[in-house]
Amino acid sequence: MTPHVLAIDLGGTKISAAIVDGTGAVQARIKTATPPERVVERIVEICAELRAAGAVSAAGVAVPGIYFADTGEVWAPNVLGGNRFPLKDALADRLGLPVVIDSDRSAYVLGEQWLGVARGLRDVVFLAVGTGIGAGIIAGGRLIRGPGGVAGAVGWFALTPQHDELYSRIGCFEAEAAGPALARRFGAASAEEVAAAARRGDRRALEAFERTAAWLSMGVANLISALNPEMVVLGGGLMACAELLLEPVRRGVAVWAQPFAAAQARIELTRLGEDAGLLGAARLALPSNE
Repeated sequence: MTPHVLAIDLGGTKISAAIVDGTGAVQARIKTATPPERVVERIVEICAELRAAGAVSAAGVAVPGIYFADTGEVWAPNVLGGNRFPLKDALADRLGLPVVIDSDRSAYVLGEQWLGVARGLRDVVFLAVGTGIGAGIIAGGRLIRGPGGVAGAVGWFALTPQHDELYSRIGCFEAEAAGPALARRFGAASAEEVAAAARRGDRRALEAFERTAAWLSMGVANLISALNPEMVVLGGGLMACAELLLEPVRRGVAVWAQPFAAAQARIELTRLGEDAGLLGAARLALPSNE
């Protein structure tokens, strides 16, 4: 019998949850806003609703921050406050199920390798570019987490010797290449506004995208040169503008990356979109996820 698990993708503004079977098929799904001050309670409520649709054997949870595997604690200041929170124990006690937790960047790359554009590859990077920037890394078929769970915090890449105060708070790569950077260059409130202007042919908006793509290409080039992946998958909210970014990033990577590594690495858009994290969370909870 194909196992069924609960998958929970916890985000700063939304919680996506589903029952997923061993083939990746979604049996039932709920998406709701992330409530301030009662995140655990809302996850438990959602899981109870989903479990009415069928039995599950475990739960996998993707979190936007750092997961400390030695203690089961999570540091996710945007959703759980500024301190380490014992999320694994809190959920296991309330759900009565084995609970497996990892960072959302780990879930993204697991989902894409399992069912997406990187299906079956053993050396893959998923670069999530939205309000922030982070990377999920699979090397030699193994998920790379680092001893402190911080591996993939590539928003902190140093890409220029000229330091800015913002870099000390969120990292150079994130400060220059994430969605807020694009909006800032154009003087807009959001990246969506810049995209709308660029699609109308606005010269300043197109220049903002060109500059953002230049920074993105440097970061992707560094990932390719350091890790020699078969594929870099681009996802996250900013990739809704992929038609304005993907080809410029590919051209820039050819300039910056180690030539042999660049020739071996495909740069592709996510196939799973926002479901990458949800399906990656399911993969965490299924048997033999590595």
